[in-house]
This record gives sequence, C-alpha cells and structure tokens, in this order.
Amino acid sequence: MRTITTILTLGLFVLVLPAQGAELELVKDGVSQAPVVVFKDAPPYTQRAAEELASYIEKISGAKPAILEGEQAPIPERAIWIGYQPQVAKLFPEVDFDFQHPEEILIAANEKHLVIAGRDRWDPDHLVVEGLDEKIVGKQSEYGTANAVYTFLQDQLEVRWLWPGELGEDVPHRKTISIAPIVCRHHPQIRARSGLFHFSALSNRGYGRAQEWSRQQRLQLSSLEMNGGHAFTDWWERFHETHREYFALQPDGERSGFPNPRTVKLCQSNSSVWKQWLKDVEDQLKQDPTRKVFSASPNDGWASGHCTCEDCRAWDPPDGEPRQFHWESGNEIRPALSDRYVTFANHLAALLKERYPDKEYFVLMLAYGHSRPAPVKAVPADNVIMISVANFFGRSNDDDRGSLRGATHRDQFAAWGKVTPNLIWRPNTGSPAGWQQGLPDVSMTQLAEDFRFVAENHCVGVYVDSVWEHWATQGPQYYLMAQLAWNPRADAEAVLTDYYRRAFGPAAEHVRAYFTVFEEARQAHVEKYGGRAGLSKFTELYTAELLKQANHELDQAASAVAAGPETYRRRVEFVAAGFEYTHRVVENVHFMEHYWNEPKESLAQKVLANWEAIQEILAVHPYALNPGPIRPTTPRMAGLHPEHPARKWKPEPTSQRPPDLDLD
Repeated sequence: MRTITTILTLGLFVLVLPAQGAELELVKDGVSQAPVVVFKDAPPYTQRAAEELASYIEKISGAKPAILEGEQAPIPERAIWIGYQPQVAKLFPEVDFDFQHPEEILIAANEKHLVIAGRDRWDPDHLVVEGLDEKIVGKQSEYGTANAVYTFLQDQLEVRWLWPGELGEDVPHRKTISIAPIVCRHHPQIRARSGLFHFSALSNRGYGRAQEWSRQQRLQLSSLEMNGGHAFTDWWERFHETHREYFALQPDGERSGFPNPRTVKLCQSNSSVWKQWLKDVEDQLKQDPTRKVFSASPNDGWASGHCTCEDCRAWDPPDGEPRQFHWESGNEIRPALSDRYVTFANHLAALLKERYPDKEYFVLMLAYGHSRPAPVKAVPADNVIMISVANFFGRSNDDDRGSLRGATHRDQFAAWGKVTPNLIWRPNTGSPAGWQQGLPDVSMTQLAEDFRFVAENHCVGVYVDSVWEHWATQGPQYYLMAQLAWNPRADAEAVLTDYYRRAFGPAAEHVRAYFTVFEEARQAHVEKYGGRAGLSKFTELYTAELLKQANHELDQAASAVAAGPETYRRRVEFVAAGFEYTHRVVENVHFMEHYWNEPKESLAQKVLANWEAIQEILAVHPYALNPGPIRPTTPRMAGLHPEHPARKWKPEPTSQRPPDLDLD
C-alpha cells in the first residue's frame, strides 16, 4: 500500500507520495533539465505566469528553461507542463484532471514530469473588456492555472513576495532544483479576493501600486467579482422626471427623493423597478459580456428615506429587530429591513434566471445599516450573494451602532452565515489607531481569528475598505491578509514566522517584537475606545514611552544586520522609515491640536518641518508609505497641516439624526 504523508505549507495541503521514484530534477548544477510547456492558445495571464515561472527558475539557479507551446512530438524526457492538455493525462495516468471545484488547482510531479494546472474558464471572444480605469487584456472568469503557478513558486520553490518592489522579493539561490513526487490539490473557499487590495485590482489605476504583488499573492486573479457598492446612485438623475414611481414613498405621501439624489431610496416592491434593473443588467452585459455579478444594493444613508408604501412595508416582519429610521418629517422606530432587501433581491434573481437560464449570474445585495441583522423569514435565493458590512476588522467587540439591542457585528455575520452559503465580508476598517493615516495600526492576532471565523460562516469573498498600501507600517498585516485569503485555515503563526525570517534574517525576532509592541498597545487602545477613537486620541496611544520601546527593538534589529547581508539591512531601514513617519505624524497631531486652539507660528513651522521630512522619507523609500492617501489635502489627513483645517478639531454639533453614511 502506498503511504501518503500530509504536510501543511503556507497555503496548501500537500500530499507527498514518497518512495515512488527519484526526484525530478528541473535544474542540475546550473543547467536546465526541463522546458516549460504551455498548452496551445493559453490566455494571456496563463502565458504570463509561465514566463514568470521560467524567470524565477533562472533567478534561483541561473538557468532559464525554454518555453514551448502545445503538444510536443517527441515528448521531452523531462518537462514542466503548464495547464492541462491530453499529453499530460498520459504522463500522469493516476491523476484526475477533471476539476470539480471553482479555481481548483493541481500540482503533480513524478520522476520525469511536473504538471501545474488549474480550472480555467474564459470566453475567447471576450478576452479584452472594459475595466474600471483601462481595458483588461486577458479577462477570465477563472484563472486556476495562473494561480497554480504562483502557488508552486511559493510552496515548492520557496519564493516570497513580502511587499511590492525589488526589495520585497526574496528568492533562494541553489544550482540544483529538484522536486519530490507529489500530488497537491486546493480550491480556495474565498473566491472574491481582489477586493482585499481593491486599489490594485485589475484595471484599477488609482491609489494602488501593488498590482504585480496582488497577482502573485493570488488575490488579483480571483473568480468572483464584487461589482458592489450602492447600485442606484444615478437613478434620481435618470428617472425622477419620467418615473417618479420608482422612488420611495415618504410619510408625507410624496416621492421627493429624500435625502438627496445620491442616497435616494427606491420603492422596491414596484415591479417596474425590477424590470428597469434587468434592462440595466442587459446594458452592462453589452459593455462587458464576461460579467457575472450585478449589484442591487440600496443607496447609502442607511437610516434615511426608506419607502413607506404598504407593499414595501408588507415585506418587513413585525417581529424584526427594531431600528430607528429617519425621514424629513422626523424619526420613527420600525422593523429592520433585512427581509425587505432579501425579498427584493430574490425577485431580481428570479428575473435574472428567467432571462439568462443557462448563465451563472448573481444578484449582489448589501447587508448594511438597517439590514445588518439576519432576516426573520426571507431566505436568499441560490443566485443571491449577500455582502455583510460587519465591522469587526481590527475591532472584534464593536456593537452595531444602529442596533437598539446592542448586537455585535460578529454576531450579525454569523447569523447571516446560517441563512446563506453565499456571504461576502466587507468591513470598513475605520481608523481606530491610525489605519487611514498610515500608522502601525496592526492586529495580526485578531486578523487570523477573523479569517477563520468568516470561513466557518460560509464566507466566499472579502472586500476591505480601505487598504491604502502602507507597507513599512502595516506590511506584516497585509502579507497575512493575502495568505489567509487564499487559505483562511492556514497556520497564521507559521506564516508570520516565515515572513519575519525571510524578510529580516538575523533581525527577525527584533522586527517582530517591534510590530508586537504596536499591536499590543493598539489592541488595548481599541478595547478602551472601540473603533471610533479618532485622530485626537492618537497621542494617548503613541506615547513617548511606546515610541521609545518600539525604537529600541529597531535599534536591536539594525545592530543584528549591521554586518550584512545588505538586503536585510535595507529591509530594516525600510521598516525604520515607517517608524520615522509615525513619529513625525504623531508629533503633528500633538502640535496641531494646540495650533487649532491657539495658532502660533512656531507650532506651524514645526509641523511644516515634519511634512518636509515625510516627503524625504517617501522619496527614499517609495513603497514604505503610499504618498497619495496621506497628502495633507486628503480628508483623512485634514487638520494636520496649518493650511488645511478640519472640523474634527472643533466641537461637533449635536443632532438627533443618526449618522448613516457608509463609514461604519
């Protein structure tokens, strides 16, 4: 009987089949032994992955394998086969190449051949589609083979992409590359992953600068799109003159468009609204025939302006969780809208299925604000994906501020997991300890718990709003997020240990201690203030003593790598740049708090000097902090520059109206 040993790597369960023959030598003594063979007419991202594989083999060993295409005659004595083609089945007669799961990947090796393949789905007539900021060239609905290549590079060849850029790449060096006989399979539970670093998603050319890193981490090429957000922001402009009946009936009997054109609500029980939504879907498919997911999520302003007509209210069970609603005429306690939203989505899903019976199309619906509680009676249809805006990212015990029962976001997510197998976690990060400002607001221990928790509750996607790509201050958190998105049950401790060891070598324990100093202080801060402490509380967290303690660990790290290798020294300097930035920003918070109470030129000059120093940091270490999101003109940094005041430094006016925009 064959003995099978199971090994847990960073992101894959690997079945190792020992004693079945000699190891496969891909490179021997610096000479390539096996070409890379890509299946004929492979789509662009598969071809790109094959080229990257050959390039990394060269980086490791100095020998770059040839890249061939299609069926080979004669078959090479040894080869690396990228993707499935009939010859591969003959070379691996005991391996099943019938991929049953979305995005399923397979890595198999015997003494002569290696196959790296996955479930690929694409329309050859629509490989080029319009994206958010530019055309997507090589659009697929599933990129199994490409993701299998990046998995092989990480798990078998031990390449690491710690952060974007050359400094963040860690490649081992050896003249001989050999692979033991193996059969590896994996299919990711979390299929919507590109939203984790959505600024670096395909075709997004905004703040993001980690497009290549995101692809190599198997985030960018995911199979479930989240064309989410609020779906009807332009409907008032389009239809208020011709179809006023589309919009929510207000208590005064008018369909006024309250509270404003972008947050106006619909009369969801109106079948004409359903038909117009379906027509919009048809138009979207004309623009991009590869789309599969279509948003029906209500506009923002979750407490305001919802429809009061009898038909809409009939969808609200009277025993639903009581919530406070707001109209122009005043406030009122009424049942939560979860059943209403699910019922609306189900009607749209039925129309979608009827119109496109042979397609796997989905309706996307937010569970947000007054639809955060799970429904009482309604059950989402099979082709409805619910997006839970459950804000326990980095703040696990936070209550839902719209709940009159004190429900927590985690409880709400778990409740949704009981009624639907199609659940996306879309937390707003907030900025409890400076996440938005690029400070070391890290919570790796909780992050691991959160990913395991959402996986246990039917999570099929994660979209975090927002990850601004500040790698020197939040890098370990980002790396762990990426690894857990691919496999939420991976050993987070092993992932982080490997990260610090590969990144910092002899300084690994000191750099880890540095981030732990901030993580532990940050967790205590969030326990005290919750997720909404705000900018003015940062000086209570980032005290002189805390910064001194963190700086001590960095000094120890610098001493550990002073004698080289140079790469470790430069990486410690990279993290140190993040510390210097943190120190300057915290000083500015302190200075500006006094400045806005009593403007003094001496304070202004100190602040301006810190901003000049920050610009120097950004110039020397381009990936340390993302300069776009932390300009003094941006809302998240407002008030930290003498020329850019912010209301948050002044007493906030009291109001009976609940804050209900997409901030929490």
